[in-house]
Amino acid sequence: MTSPALAAVLWDMDGTLVDTEPYWMAAETPLVERFGGTWSHEQALGMVGLALEDSARLLQNAGVPWGTDEIIAYLTDEVLRQLAVTGVPFRPGARELLADLKAAGVKTALVTMSMRRMALSVVDLIDFPAFDVVVAGDDVERPKPHPDPYLQAAALLGADIRDTVAIEDSPNGLRSAIASGAVSLGVPLMVPLDGVGAHALWPDLTGRTATDLRALHAAQTQTRPDETRVNR
Repeated sequence: MTSPALAAVLWDMDGTLVDTEPYWMAAETPLVERFGGTWSHEQALGMVGLALEDSARLLQNAGVPWGTDEIIAYLTDEVLRQLAVTGVPFRPGARELLADLKAAGVKTALVTMSMRRMALSVVDLIDFPAFDVVVAGDDVERPKPHPDPYLQAAALLGADIRDTVAIEDSPNGLRSAIASGAVSLGVPLMVPLDGVGAHALWPDLTGRTATDLRALHAAQTQTRPDETRVNR
């Protein structure tokens, strides 16, 4: 039986498409220290892949007396300020793979827990029309690790989630992708992804093409039971 074709690739943003995790950490530490607290590298790593609301609560626990929305707005503004200075810090191979997917006619979505205004700012800095759909943290009621963000992206693209590959760098993001039913690809950066359950782990995206993602999707699809396929 012929395997269904790869319909779309769903990209996480921070740490997967762009190496912005250090920007978030650079914003968190002085904020905590402003109010007399301390913020360790281990605590910063614990924020990787979290929804911004959860990150804000951890910062509040560390002594930041602001409300959740105020913390999120501050962090977003700080990261955007750094991006405006440095441009888009693509992870190795990410821009090239994204461009190859577009040339091959594969639909793409950005699925991030960052705020929509930040996601759109990153997209606007890319020098070609990179994404068909953007789903951000303020677009969903239940953030990663719930499957909702990926399911919403697939629905907006008109794709069956099982005909997609989701690319992630964090355990939380991978859990979201796996729960959604997408073929999940882990590309670790700050934290290890062993044992999370990804269908595949690649050290980075250097030299990878649409053909590689099609092969990954086909290999996983062949192992799945034959079910009626519907768009979600």
